[in-house]
Amino acid sequence: MNRTITITGVGKASVKPDQIVITLALETIDYEYEKTMQLATAAIATLNEAIHSAGFGKETLKTTRFNIDTDYESFRDKNNDYKRRFAGYKCEHNLKLTFDYDTAQLSKVLTAIAKSHVYPEINIQFTVKDPTAVSEQLLINATENARRKAEVLARAAGTELGELLNIDYSWNDIYFHSP
Repeated sequence: MNRTITITGVGKASVKPDQIVITLALETIDYEYEKTMQLATAAIATLNEAIHSAGFGKETLKTTRFNIDTDYESFRDKNNDYKRRFAGYKCEHNLKLTFDYDTAQLSKVLTAIAKSHVYPEINIQFTVKDPTAVSEQLLINATENARRKAEVLARAAGTELGELLNIDYSWNDIYFHSP
């Protein structure tokens, strides 16, 4: 008779960040398509200048998403019914700036963006350049945790652990940046 214990191990690891990732989301909207594109182009140029003034090369700011679409707004008509009307063309441009962990440099970048008078939505993540080493440590910690749990259960059941039959793991809830 084959007796089996199935355990889920939990691994945790904490490392100091060695990289900063800033994501920027710009949005421009105008009733005319050409004007929307001109506004978007001008905003990107201004943002690139700001990043350059903070000490980065001109090609450092990378586009991660670009979308232009029609935009509509909801309103109530004279009968109080909801209707939609054309509000213009909306351009959404997401960008990313990645650099070594340096809070002084981060301050320079944020100051330069603030002085540029372009106001993107900003997200800052403190992360690691090489998540592989952290992943390996997580696997080791999870395996050790599962073994301890299995030993407790076997002892409580009045038996001993035998040969390991199977390891199955999934990567749920793994974050390599600060929440």
